[in-house]
Amino acid sequence: MASLKPGDRGRITALLGEPSVRHRLLELGLTRGTIVEMIRVAPLGDPIELQLRGYRLSVRKAEAGVVLLESA
Repeated sequence: MASLKPGDRGRITALLGEPSVRHRLLELGLTRGTIVEMIRVAPLGDPIELQLRGYRLSVRKAEAGVVLLESA
């Protein structure tokens, strides 16, 4: 997910990484099958802002890097 550009969309297929990070991302609504859209990247490249489930969410690039997507 970290490689998306503003306006790109994808469907979450898997979460990788440490269990504590996966758990946090699941709590934030980043569950398998959810469609996410990249809204913007902060001026220094981190964090990134996403649109999902009708709300916007900012996550660090490192966290976004453990989310695998397919084209939506």
